[in-house]
Amino acid sequence: FTYKFMRFEPKPAFVERMKLLLKDKEDVEKFFEVAKTKPKKSIRVNTLKISPEKLKKRLESRGWEISEIKNHPEILRIESILQPGEIGKTKEHILGYYYSQEITSMMPIVALDPKPDDILLDCCAAPGSKTTQAAALMKNRGTIFANDVTISRIVILSSNLERQGVTNTIITRHDAAILAKKLEKLGLKFKKILLDAPCSGEGNIRVSPRTYVEWSENLVKSMGRKQKKLADAIIKQLEKNGEIIYSTCTHAPEENEEVVQHILENNPDLEIQEISLPIKSRPGITNWKDKEFTKEMTKCHGIYHHDNDMEGV
Repeated sequence: FTYKFMRFEPKPAFVERMKLLLKDKEDVEKFFEVAKTKPKKSIRVNTLKISPEKLKKRLESRGWEISEIKNHPEILRIESILQPGEIGKTKEHILGYYYSQEITSMMPIVALDPKPDDILLDCCAAPGSKTTQAAALMKNRGTIFANDVTISRIVILSSNLERQGVTNTIITRHDAAILAKKLEKLGLKFKKILLDAPCSGEGNIRVSPRTYVEWSENLVKSMGRKQKKLADAIIKQLEKNGEIIYSTCTHAPEENEEVVQHILENNPDLEIQEISLPIKSRPGITNWKDKEFTKEMTKCHGIYHHDNDMEGV
């Protein structure tokens, strides 16, 4: 048989953007060095079915070496090298005792911190990693509206909710902006909203190097425009004194700070809140090329893969 391998390399324009964003030469070099490596696996304990202590003992009995994230016993990092696919083949995974999830992917829900009896809207929910995380924090109480637009992704979302034993979630299938209009007509508002927006995926290059090939400045600008439209529609459904998390898995300021700036300028009753994360992050930037952002942008969090040996967001 024959097999063709391909080495993915960043486009020059992407390299120049990262130089402008990170500024320090050694920082840039480390960013691209770490991008060539594979991150360690991590899982989130499904506390609806098992305690972190019990699951950790079960997995350690398999020979897995596991470490915890400070103050978050439900977040476990696998330090040992596993066989390909091993993490998804265990009895514990099949029973829904844990969810295989990048630690950085868990941070938006950690920041949103939904409580039992909250009413939460997860705008772009599939495949369900953050939805199931929220359900566990809510102890299967309250209500989650988990929305996605693609039926194939909704099938995966539904399967993951069932496997994790989630019972407080209603699944909807709409373009998120259209869903917002329907909810507005119904007069339904939410205490908590997660807008984990579709993006150019710059933070995923360690696990998906093909992102280098698909990336372009036109894609970044296009996604920024879509994110602003989505935010404009969704924010109307936030109740007074409610909280919304806007998150992406990209580093592009056009999709991050610029969108947050747009949200603030069009919603003067909103303000950026201080949040604390259990992993290293960097403050949002206050200018990018010819654009100036509010000084409050430093309350935002950017996570780079070479700071934590994880994915970036």
